[in-house]
Amino acid sequence: MGYKLKIEGSRLLRFAQFADKDGKPKSLTIDLVTSWANDTPSRMNRARRIEMVRGLAKYCALFEPQTEIPPLRLLGSAHRRVAPYIYSTKEVWDLMQVAATLNSGIGLRPPTIKCLIGLLSSTGLRIAEALNLSNEDVDFQNALVVVRETKFGKSRYVPLHPTTVVALNDYTRLKKRLGPVAIDNNAFFMLENGPLNYRQALYSFQSIRNQLSWRDNCRPRFHDFRHTFACNRLLAWYAQGIDVNNAIVMLSTYLGHTKVTDTYWYLTGVPALMSAAAERFEHLTGGGPWQKR
Repeated sequence: MGYKLKIEGSRLLRFAQFADKDGKPKSLTIDLVTSWANDTPSRMNRARRIEMVRGLAKYCALFEPQTEIPPLRLLGSAHRRVAPYIYSTKEVWDLMQVAATLNSGIGLRPPTIKCLIGLLSSTGLRIAEALNLSNEDVDFQNALVVVRETKFGKSRYVPLHPTTVVALNDYTRLKKRLGPVAIDNNAFFMLENGPLNYRQALYSFQSIRNQLSWRDNCRPRFHDFRHTFACNRLLAWYAQGIDVNNAIVMLSTYLGHTKVTDTYWYLTGVPALMSAAAERFEHLTGGGPWQKR
């Protein structure tokens, strides 16, 4: 039905193997599920195991009346929101400047990582979406990239800012100059030995972060570019006087979300946004103090 059981599929199989250890149970019970969930030291993993088997139990209950469906959050919440790091414009610039100094064989790694950081910052793409881009996915003439078969099996067009188009075009020309490897492969982001993968990108990003002495103070992630993009877009709309309540649907579509509530997850109460919200509240209330009635 369009849902890919990448993690859940293997874990549900392990649950079935656990259930078979003491002989096949007659039905799925809460005690059985709890025993399997507690067979891991991590509290978060225990809660996630309950959540996964709960979906299976709801399905089994249609055919086996004896099935017991574990209550929601039986062992706590299975999700937590890591506090995102919202990059300043200077910090993004610093990241790109240090990226340009990375060690490299034929000189392809520095511009590749610099261009990747710039694309993530200017579009809010997921890191996997950026790394999966092919040369054909970047449409310079129409100033957009095509993101294919990404999360939830969706594809979409992502419009680009003119400065982003220039940067991507410059990177493309550089790849053609630096060697045959970049020409022969169809991946957009390349290293000397082939397409850039996540492990290589993360290693480079961590090296840059360490050079900037960010290791002790904070540990920003690739995914934080997406959070930053969402916050900056709202700030720009507030400055332009645009009705954010309506415009948020466009942002949701741009980011590739299936529902607008997923977009709210990326909004963070940074001082600039809180200030804009306070000004809007004052405007709606007439700017005066609350009066007792």
